[in-house]
Amino acid sequence: MADPLLARRADGVLTLTLNRPDKRNALSAALIARLVDELGAADLDADVRVVVLRGEGRDFCAGADLAELLASAERDMAENESDALRLGEVFLRIRRLPKPVVAAVQGNALAGGCGLATVCDVVVAAENARLGYPEIQRGFVPAMVLAILRRQVGERVAFDLAGTGRILSAGEALQLGLVSRVAPEAELDRAVAAVVEPLASGSATALALTKKLLYELDGRDFAEGIRLGAQVNALARTTPDFHDRIDRFLSS
Repeated sequence: MADPLLARRADGVLTLTLNRPDKRNALSAALIARLVDELGAADLDADVRVVVLRGEGRDFCAGADLAELLASAERDMAENESDALRLGEVFLRIRRLPKPVVAAVQGNALAGGCGLATVCDVVVAAENARLGYPEIQRGFVPAMVLAILRRQVGERVAFDLAGTGRILSAGEALQLGLVSRVAPEAELDRAVAAVVEPLASGSATALALTKKLLYELDGRDFAEGIRLGAQVNALARTTPDFHDRIDRFLSS
């Protein structure tokens, strides 16, 4: 059986490729387990500076494996909650990883696949990408991804997308803030590299602090945000990376 997730390390970049192209890279239990493992390993690997998440074939990820989802109807609520939390663990690991995670999205990124993309720190989409949450059209709820979607686009737009299940073009997703950059399909790799290269060559400690601060600002008022920012500012000044890069800048 083919590995549902391919991992390749080169020049400080870990590329994780969803490898179920015949199933449009649907999120099976085995694929989710591999994502959890690889993200955990990336956290501990000092040589990994940036993670890139992409899909093999025409699509990024079409969401949950529908055969597994249908089979879950026979299980009790506790089992299904535990199963759902495994995908939730992937979202949490991406958010908590002290390294940038970049999604390279082509084709369909739907339902949980759209959530997987938009929980990443940067999303680069090909012009042919289609993003959305069509679960409600199948009698299902885009439940965990609402925690991501509400933060990305606000309550009103989040309900519109989740309630109607409408699918967005890459350009529409860019306008709503679900996508960071859009590139022609043939130039997607180049556009991803334009994001990854400065991240991989930047200060790992400064990037880690920036990511942590950005997401810790959720739910804080402006004054709290300023105080937290001042604490991170002060901490950043103590790091060896800061001292080294300032010295090199001043002596150049």
